[in-house]
Amino acid sequence: MGTDEPRLTLITRPGCHLCEVAREAMERVVAVTGDRWVEVDVTGDLELERDYGDRVPVVLLDGREHGYWRVEEERLIRDLTASRD
Repeated sequence: MGTDEPRLTLITRPGCHLCEVAREAMERVVAVTGDRWVEVDVTGDLELERDYGDRVPVVLLDGREHGYWRVEEERLIRDLTASRD
């Protein structure tokens, strides 16, 4: 993964209340760690729908699933900073 690629991905769908809450949590996390994140909508992507459709929002850290339905902020911050060591 290139150094300019965001390490965090939030997989969402439109009209998802938990996704709104997760966006706010992601903003708090990156305010602490200085990382960036991108949002990916599962709508219209059959592979993403199959993998994550019932579990959005899903947080990916370095392309691997970190959690779903809610952002575990303290754990995510810890894992982001620990993986830099």
